[in-house]
Amino acid sequence: MTMGPSAAAGTNSPAWTWRLERGDGSAVDGVAAGPVEGFPAQSDAETWIGEQWADLLARGVDAVTLLEGDREVYGPMSLHPES
Repeated sequence: MTMGPSAAAGTNSPAWTWRLERGDGSAVDGVAAGPVEGFPAQSDAETWIGEQWADLLARGVDAVTLLEGDREVYGPMSLHPES
């Protein structure tokens, strides 16, 4: 499942989204992960994940990948704290 923005109406810029994944790389269902957020910029997406990672982890998300449109920017990035 991908969480993130739909681009603002009338713009051509790609939307910044997070693909939410289980530890095995499979997508996490959007209902389980919570409401979808939209992000007009990479920094907005990164701020959101910084605020929401613990809640997402509790809902079964193990890792996230940042996307700009269809392009993978980085990830998968684990949401589990380092031991």
